[in-house]
Amino acid sequence: MSASKKYTILTPEEAAELIPNGSTIGFSGFTSAGSAKVVPRALAEKAKALHSENKEFKVRVFAGASTSSSIDGALAEADAVSLRLGYQSTKIMRDKINNDTIDFIDIHLSHIQQQVRNGVFGKMNFAVIEATEITDDGKVYFSTSIGASPTYLDCADKIIIEINRYHSLRLREMTDIFSIPRPPHSVTIPIFHPLDKIGKPYSLIDPNKVAGIVYNDEPDETSSFTESNETCAKISSNVVNFILNELKKGHIPKEFLPIQSGVGNIGNAVMKGIGEHPDIPRFNMYTEVFQDSLVEQLEKGNILGASTTALTVSSENLKRIYSNMDFFAPLLRLRPQEISNSPIVARHLGVIAINTALEADIYGNINSSHVCGTKLMNGIGGSGDFERNGHLTIFVCPSIAKGGKISTIVPMCTHVDSSEHSVQVLITEQGTTDLRGLPPHKRAKAIINKCVHPSYRDYLHKYLESTPKGHIRHNLSTCFELHRNLMEYGAMLPDVRV
Repeated sequence: MSASKKYTILTPEEAAELIPNGSTIGFSGFTSAGSAKVVPRALAEKAKALHSENKEFKVRVFAGASTSSSIDGALAEADAVSLRLGYQSTKIMRDKINNDTIDFIDIHLSHIQQQVRNGVFGKMNFAVIEATEITDDGKVYFSTSIGASPTYLDCADKIIIEINRYHSLRLREMTDIFSIPRPPHSVTIPIFHPLDKIGKPYSLIDPNKVAGIVYNDEPDETSSFTESNETCAKISSNVVNFILNELKKGHIPKEFLPIQSGVGNIGNAVMKGIGEHPDIPRFNMYTEVFQDSLVEQLEKGNILGASTTALTVSSENLKRIYSNMDFFAPLLRLRPQEISNSPIVARHLGVIAINTALEADIYGNINSSHVCGTKLMNGIGGSGDFERNGHLTIFVCPSIAKGGKISTIVPMCTHVDSSEHSVQVLITEQGTTDLRGLPPHKRAKAIINKCVHPSYRDYLHKYLESTPKGHIRHNLSTCFELHRNLMEYGAMLPDVRV
């Protein structure tokens, strides 16, 4: 690819020098897919050098969701971040957030673009965006994720483009950029099928805002998920059996509905189970992340197509896609996250939403984000965009963690991200609880009997029996006893041996 004559070619270090202390930066990346790489690493090195001279240097980091070690890892390690907006999943970033050395704003991923456009977070000084190409007239073609990048390009005072020559130029055949005008001029999103194309394959920017372009040829820093274990397999089987029963009852139409699935090992196992079951109709996906298990299911024809905002697949699977773009390109749509995660589209498409809980309580409230209610894990992510608006909302989790020291189902969630009013079905490896149509006390008994690990059932039954009568029954003196035990003794029930 020849260098553009219109834009200044920069080294990563030269690009980093353009960014002053206190800047707000919108980085590309939704997961590690499409994350900017060489400029944030150079920015981290700049921060270290300035700190060694007792000079201050920190920036505010915005992205689509979690990113890669080149952004969240490198910048956090260099003490170069004052604030992080949105979902994150990097240990060093997480630790510094929980130590109060980095401010963090947890936010529904479908809300980020509108709030940035509205100026809620102040001025965006720079956008650092990975692309496969930028044309002289300002067309930016993205790499493996879209995320919030179109909005960051629109709102930033200055733009630095990382041209990544590793990625296929044919990614633009999947890309569908559609921007929603600010209210009261907002428009209907005309998506009536997950594969509908409604926009353009690029974002158009003012070329005069481009401070320079930086070249690299690095793959995404996406790792493979671990192989499904017995617990994941049992959860997957329970999800499949529940869906089959819903089909039999006519609660899901015979032509089936699009599926949204959260990212991770459980999500991979669940989608593999659904895709390979012969009695589940072939289906489309309307989701936020396209991950490893879906590649094979698409090739087999079990999945008919997928709308997403990121190709979060291993290097091996990305090469597999690139080597057969004639097949994959027509079956995948890469959209901005305010479209991929749109609650409105999820509602009118009738999405089946399947997400993973960190913790659930006996009434069906879900904690997706905070350990013991205080320590951030990753964030709410996109689960809230789908759970309230799905045709069917399912949360999955193992019944225990840390070898049985933790019950993931507790009397009361220490933090609530998805409330009992939105959660319809809870599934663990122990079983399935359909919460629809059940009053609170019957929900509690059903969850304890069907979803809780046997080691914790007696405790939770006794807890429920100890509660005073009320519409929702809680014993406020003991509702967090399991969490207090965990913090004091290292196990929720110290005498339990699983």
